[in-house]
Amino acid sequence: MNWIDRIPLGHLVLIAIMLAIMPAIIPPHPEPHLVEKVRMLLEGSLSKPIDIFDLFLHGLPITLLTIRLLRIALGYSAPSSTGSE
Repeated sequence: MNWIDRIPLGHLVLIAIMLAIMPAIIPPHPEPHLVEKVRMLLEGSLSKPIDIFDLFLHGLPITLLTIRLLRIALGYSAPSSTGSE
């Protein structure tokens, strides 16, 4: 799990937000892929490989961010090095 701690938190937040809202900010898409794919999953219509890949692609950064924030909150996160050594 130390590899998750090495991902810069700011980068992880930015990537998670961008992939969570894409492509809803580009017309003519009315909703983000992540919302659409989760809705399809709950309805039981998530069966095409491209849809499963989209759910994985758009959900992975949010999952990693959640794990990272939980590790920080629970005190498991490794201390960041300042590079002054």
